[in-house]
Formats: sequence, C-alpha cells, structure tokens
Amino acid sequence: MTAAQRGLAGPVSGGGAAARPPAAPLPATPLPADSRLARELLDGLAEAVVTADRAGVVTLVNAMAGELLPDLRPGTDLAGCAVPALAEAVRTDADTFDSEHLGRRLRGTRRRLAGDRCAWYVRDVTEEQARTDALLTERSRTAFLAQAGSRLGLSLHREQTLRATATLPVPYLADAAIVIHHQPAVPQPHWLRYADGESAPVTGVGDEELAGSVPGLAEALDGDGTEPTPWLDAELADLAPLLPAGFGRPGTVLVSPMLSAGGPAGALILIRHRDRVGFDRREIEMAREFAARAGAALAAAELYGEQTHLARVLQQSLLPPELPAVPGVSLAGGYRAAGDSLRIGGDFYEVFRTADGAMFALGDVCGKGVGAAVLTGRVRQSLQTLRLVENRPRELLHLLNRALLDSPDAARRNQFTTLLLGTLTGGPDGGLRIRFAGGGHPAPLVARADGTVSQVTVGGMPIGALAAPRFVEAEVRLAPGDLLLAYTDGVTDARGGPRDMRMFGEERLRRAFASAVGLPPAVVVERLLQLVDEWLDGPGQDDIAMLVIGAAARG
Repeated sequence: MTAAQRGLAGPVSGGGAAARPPAAPLPATPLPADSRLARELLDGLAEAVVTADRAGVVTLVNAMAGELLPDLRPGTDLAGCAVPALAEAVRTDADTFDSEHLGRRLRGTRRRLAGDRCAWYVRDVTEEQARTDALLTERSRTAFLAQAGSRLGLSLHREQTLRATATLPVPYLADAAIVIHHQPAVPQPHWLRYADGESAPVTGVGDEELAGSVPGLAEALDGDGTEPTPWLDAELADLAPLLPAGFGRPGTVLVSPMLSAGGPAGALILIRHRDRVGFDRREIEMAREFAARAGAALAAAELYGEQTHLARVLQQSLLPPELPAVPGVSLAGGYRAAGDSLRIGGDFYEVFRTADGAMFALGDVCGKGVGAAVLTGRVRQSLQTLRLVENRPRELLHLLNRALLDSPDAARRNQFTTLLLGTLTGGPDGGLRIRFAGGGHPAPLVARADGTVSQVTVGGMPIGALAAPRFVEAEVRLAPGDLLLAYTDGVTDARGGPRDMRMFGEERLRRAFASAVGLPPAVVVERLLQLVDEWLDGPGQDDIAMLVIGAAARG
C-alpha cells in the first residue's frame, strides 16, 4: 500500500485494526420560508426576544417581550426606550443588563446578528431571584443564630450575657437594642442599651412606670409567651430616656420576652430608625428565637453565679485555717485540692490549743469535690465539739466514729474518713511528746536531726465505716531539731506526667524529707509541695494535705 493509499485509509489503531472513517456531514437543511411558522416559533419561547437593526431601532418583538416589555414595539429606539437598564446597555454598548422593571426582575443578553443587527434575549428571573434571596436570607439567619448561640453559650457570667444580648442584634436586626432586666433584691428595672455607632453598651436604671410606657413590655417582663408584634411609628417621648442623644424618633419597635425554664428573665426591645424597613415575618421569628436563647443563657448565668457564690462560701469554711501559735511548737501546713479551681476537697488538717499544748488532726475523706467537702466540714465540726469533752486521741476517735454513724444519712452516703489524731505536749528538755491515734491513715514520718528518717507505726480502721472499729495508739518524742511529717496519700500516690505514670512514692518522700532537716517547718512544707507539683506536671488527681511539726526554740 502506498503512502497515499495509507492516508486515504486513515490512521491505524494500536491493535492493528483500521479505525472507522469519519461519518460524512449531513446535508444542510434549508430554513423554512414560512414567516408564520417562524413567528409561531418565536412566540413559543419562554424568554423575550427583541431584534433591532444597525441603528438600534426595534424590528421585532415576540409574545413574551410584549408581556415583559410592553413599551417596546417595532420602530422604538432602544437607546431611548422606557426600559432604563436596556437603554443604558445600548448607549454604553454593553452586552448584558440586570434590573427591576414593572415589578419583575429581568436579565438580558445581547447577541449580534448578521448585517450589524442584534437580538436581545430577556429572561424573567423574579422567582429565581426570590429563591436565591430566600436561600441567602436563611443562610444569614442560620449564621446569626449560630454566632449568637456560640457567644451566649460561652458566657457564664450574668453581665457578659447581658452585654452579648444587647450587642449581637445590632445592626443585623435593629439599629438599637435594649435589654430590660431586674437585679436581685432591687425593685426598679435595670436596662442595658447598645446602639449602632456606640463604642460600648450603656446601662441605667428605669423608674416604675417604664414597663407601662412601652406597649408589650409589661407583658414580656411577666413572661407572656405570646408572639411579639412590632410597634410602629413609636413616639420619641416613650423611649427617649433609653435612647442615645440624636437617635431621633423610632420607626419600628419590637418587644420580645426573654423566657427561660425558671420563668421570665427579662425583655428585649429592638428599635429601627424611621428610614429603615419594618420587621418582616422572618425577622420577627428570628428576634423571638434570639430572645429565647438569650433568656436561657441569662438564666444559666444566674444559676452559675449562685452556685459559684455557694461554692466560694463553702470554700471559705473548708480551707485549712490559720494555725495557732503554740508555745514550744513550730507548725506549718500545706494543702492542694485535686484539679479544682475553687480549692475545695476532702483532705484537711486542724490544730487546737489545749491547756498543756495542742491537739492536731489530719484526715482524708473518701471521695473528691463538693460531696467530700461536705463530709469534711462535718468531721471538722464534730472534732471541734467532741474535743471539749474528750482529749485522749483514741477515745476521741471512737466518739467521732459514733457521731458519723449516727448521722441521718450515714447509710445512704456510705462515706468514711481516715484520720491521724495527736496531742502535743512540751517536755522539760525542750522537746515534744506526741501521742497518736490512727484511723486507717498513712503512718507519719519522723526526721531526726542527724538526717535519719523513720516511720511511726499507726494503723487502725477508717472512721465512719464500721460500728466497732479498732484504733491504734502510739507515742513519739521529738528532740530539738527533729521534725514530724503527717500527710495524706495524695502525696505518695501522685503520678507523673503523661510520659511517666509512676507514683511519687514513700521512698522519694523519705529522701525529700531527710534533705530538709534543719529547715523551718514552713520551708519544709513549701519544698515538699513544690517537689510534688513538679512531679505531677499538671493538676493532681487527688487532694493533698500535710502538716510538719517541730520543737520550737524556747526564748
């Protein structure tokens, strides 16, 4: 086969088979000469068609053009026609236009024809634009409510929640927003306002007639859950005290109740200028939903504030007390609560002055947090009372055990405490005599002046767990320079950071305590707590309490 023959045969595929030759083009079909048929085809189109000659004069309009552009007729000059956007496009030689005309949204495109003629194809996109606008509105509404929910949800303080409620709707929903609310134990209504252009919200106190001066406000403050309705053409005198200077006469006012599960939390007033369109149905629904979310957030913030206040009161009553000055005794205590910013937990220590010295107690209540803190308070209060009738450590533990078991909710609570109880008595040699009674608590350590550390064997059973427990008693003497360390198991059980989960352990505590011999008890406590904190490398999982006792130099 010659090259010419191969060219006529066409290219050969990779598989060796000859490709099918291209199909011959279909013969051109002549356009119909029937003008009536052409007219019927044009009139059947769903878009307007307007043709113009080279001078821009209309030569043809189809049926849809007659509906959408009734002012255009054959012979009309497009550059001066009654469709402003189309006329502007012709004058500027633009190929498109998009505008409102006779209440419809029109979008036109020009196509050039032979002989310098042109055709304008115009579509009615009113419904399409309405759907697009509705989608954008819904997206905007969803974004606003999402942002509002996030801001309100992150605010757990009452004042922050009120500020967020006033600032978030401006300028999206209104030109000014006013939150009416009541302060605890204050009869007059308080208000917080934020207006477009203000740098920060402004607060004030209203008079008793404020609720009656704004239609719907009294009902909203009473928790009326009926649908809010806009108040049109509001008189300036009614809201003047609450609006910024120069705001002018309000145009539309919308009042919505701020409801919560616990009752009415306040009312939200949204105000628009007179030159702004009033609230439509969607905006009213959005304002109502926002006010409901704000009311729930405000109620949650108030509840959080009450709980925080109660926790702080509990904290003040449960924090270890300032240790008393005891002649011949040097004392220092340390405390850490497990991962609790309010510093309330189940470990505690106490020191009481007695006629011949002092009594100390160091305990660890079962559990953590508020529940353990409540039992801690009960144990401490019981010790405060029982020591007035009994000062022997072991006998006092038996009385405390009976008091905890006799409490009304003892069986339900199923809680107990370990306790180390001791008395401090000075000796003629300047040392200290310490008598212990142990109730299931870790044995204390004694560091002698020569650096040796030993353990005082004190066992016993936890207090509040059994009706007839066994408690152990022991005695130790401290010479000048010796130290005693009583601690809770939060010290030895402290685990390292994520890379090292080993416990701090008793042996490490012994070495640290031995290295502190010769230091004042306050310095020893600070040093030991610092070592434990460094070992934890973060919040601890258990409470920590420790007490260091030594013989003070006599003056």
